[in-house]
Amino acid sequence: MAALQRRRDCGELLWLFILLGWLWGIAAGQIRYSIPEELEKGSFVGNITKDLGIQSKELAEHRVRVVSRDRTQLFSLNPRSGSLVTAGRIDREELCAQSPRCLVSFNILMEDKLNLFPVEVEILDVNDNAPRFLREALEVKILENSAPSSRFLLMEVYDPDVGMNSLQSFKLSSNSHFSVDVQSQAQGTKHPELVLEHALDREVEATYHLVLTAMDGGDPVRSSMAQILVTVLDANDNAPVFTQSIYRVNVPENLPVGTLVLSVNATDQDEGIHAEVTYSFGKISQIFHLNALTGEISVSAPLDYEECSLYELDVEARDQPGLQDRAKVLITILDVNDNEPEVVITSGSRTIAENAPPGTVVALFQVYDRDSGQNGQVTCSIPRNLPFELERSIDNYYRLVTNSILDQEQVSLYNITVTATDKGTPPLSTEKLIYLSVADTNDNPPMFSHSSYSVYVPENNPRGTSIFSLKALDPDSEENAQVIYSLAKETPQGTPLSSYLSINPNTGVLYALCSFDYEEFRDLHLLVTASDRGNPPLSSNVSLNLFILDQNDNAPEILYPAPPNDGSTGVELAPRSAEPGYLVTKVVAVDKDSGQNAWLSYRLLKASEPGLFMVGLHTGEVRTARALVDRDALKQSLVVSVQDHGQPPLSATVTLTVAVADSIPDILADLGHLEPPNNSDASDLTLYLVVAVAAVSCIFLAFVMVLLVFRLRHWYKSSLLKVPSEGFSSVPTSHFVGVEGVQAFLQTYSHEVSLTADSRKSHIIFPQPNYAHTLISQEGCEKNEPLLIQDDSSFCKEENSSVQVLCHSSEKLMQYNPDSFPL
Repeated sequence: MAALQRRRDCGELLWLFILLGWLWGIAAGQIRYSIPEELEKGSFVGNITKDLGIQSKELAEHRVRVVSRDRTQLFSLNPRSGSLVTAGRIDREELCAQSPRCLVSFNILMEDKLNLFPVEVEILDVNDNAPRFLREALEVKILENSAPSSRFLLMEVYDPDVGMNSLQSFKLSSNSHFSVDVQSQAQGTKHPELVLEHALDREVEATYHLVLTAMDGGDPVRSSMAQILVTVLDANDNAPVFTQSIYRVNVPENLPVGTLVLSVNATDQDEGIHAEVTYSFGKISQIFHLNALTGEISVSAPLDYEECSLYELDVEARDQPGLQDRAKVLITILDVNDNEPEVVITSGSRTIAENAPPGTVVALFQVYDRDSGQNGQVTCSIPRNLPFELERSIDNYYRLVTNSILDQEQVSLYNITVTATDKGTPPLSTEKLIYLSVADTNDNPPMFSHSSYSVYVPENNPRGTSIFSLKALDPDSEENAQVIYSLAKETPQGTPLSSYLSINPNTGVLYALCSFDYEEFRDLHLLVTASDRGNPPLSSNVSLNLFILDQNDNAPEILYPAPPNDGSTGVELAPRSAEPGYLVTKVVAVDKDSGQNAWLSYRLLKASEPGLFMVGLHTGEVRTARALVDRDALKQSLVVSVQDHGQPPLSATVTLTVAVADSIPDILADLGHLEPPNNSDASDLTLYLVVAVAAVSCIFLAFVMVLLVFRLRHWYKSSLLKVPSEGFSSVPTSHFVGVEGVQAFLQTYSHEVSLTADSRKSHIIFPQPNYAHTLISQEGCEKNEPLLIQDDSSFCKEENSSVQVLCHSSEKLMQYNPDSFPL
């Protein structure tokens, strides 16, 4: 009972020490827990949310997780309760062997803030292992002359538990000669020894069968048994003795296989067969080899300091009769810098926004080296030409942070090489490549290559034709670089711009929705907007000037002489006294086109009297080419062509009728003095002509009366005389060359008399005898001479700044000799 009470007191004291250590850890700022081994998966370890100062529902929000350098995760987080639980069954002996304390260290990572909290969990031993003999049966040979109190080594007993749960005592089955005693060594191992209590007599009893029981101090107590056969031998007075009880040696971990480590030696004072000594390991070793005859210990497998830094070997020396001695061999493995540092990325992002501020954490990683001392001290570095730097955190953790503003348009992907180098000799290093892509933000608007564009489009273009293509570039990427084109909403000339042009929003191709007419408008100024699809979108504008190019699509329009509505031809007057170069009349024409398409040239296509008249190439003036003679016919017909310089050229023609006489009376007098031909046939022809002229004259007078009545009626309605004005109103003033000169000429060639001369309704217009380039006043019209005798119904009309002056008589007609007026 007293022993049991002492065990309980020791257990309570152990728990008190554990509790004090846990409280000290909390006071030091480190989270500490303690749990017994062999707990089921999911067993409660500690309330981590309480110790972190957060709620359990915030675990997912902060992305809290366990980070450990070990490959096997022993603990995990319960997201519902916020507790730290076991991730599987934990075996203390597997983790810490027989170390007095078994501590498991790891970190709690709060990923959203990249904060680390160190946690330490102590694994408490549970009596889950019974003491175990390395051999279930052992034969001990004892000389019959062995003195009482002699001690004989038994097999080694191994218990992986610690403390009271480890091996505590031995019990030997009842006998009259032997007892068991325990020898504790400095390393804490216990070896049972068989003690001879009374002298043996081989002749009385040659063998003894004993049962040895090993017991631990756990609750409940665990035990195991082994069979011991004691054979009594004839006397062998001396047992082998090692020269040293403990052999120590230090070897580097890179020692080649087969290399001799050390030699053990035991001597036997006996002679002969009793002095022959053989060596063996108390426990078979996979790393070292022992020569049974020489005692040489060599390396049989590669050494690794990181796996085991100290090897304890029990070597036995036995002579032929079976006497033995035991020695301890301690082989210390010296560390060699044979392990490169390791870089483990704990957390981080593969993408960072280009507008991230300096100091943004990109990645969190841990660096460690399996070597020890200087060989295990590691430094980290990254290239200096990168906009990043390293910040050291706790427990060999590093943070990769930005130290300047990033620009995706300059560098879209960073390959960051993290170099970890230890301080060994020679130093070893490891490179870890971190790929970081820079996410684009919409910080660049689309830009055109020019500040403005000029587009030239020929008129009469087909509808829907593409006339220009705009291109704006955006250095951003993906949606931020997708450009949309649009036209500003304008209303040139009161019409929406969408009636004239459209633009493809994706390609920037500009289309004409209508056929342009240079005579309607010549240019168009608009703004083109290029916007990206970013959020918020960015845009830029460019001005586009659209110029319409003229084409030769308008033929020249003859203004004078104006073609009459009834199909008759006007008559101009040329006096017989006219000298060569006399101005008879002038053909005036305009062209609605511009440039060379509106440059006009005049040509005489046909004349009844070739060589009598000529036409100015650029002026359109009809002049006499020579002096008039009597043989020249009284009536001359001229066809004048007006042609522009377009490609292809367009033209118009006008027919002029010129009467050769000084005045109308002169014309009649000249016709009266004409003598008929001498032959009778001519007389008969003249008679027929006179009769015909008389008949025609009567019809002519009736027709003139009717025509005057209709013209007076149209004049009152202001429709007939507005035709010339309307012809000019539709033509821009800029299309005329010398508009004032044209008006002066039209005033000079104003007409006074309108007379129908034949049944074909040739419209004879007699010019004023005065050919000076002056306007004809109302008074001059009233004083016209006897060609037309004025009456009360005479009138004068001046239209559009006296462009034309017409004087008509409705009652008095001229008298003439019809026999001498050939028409």
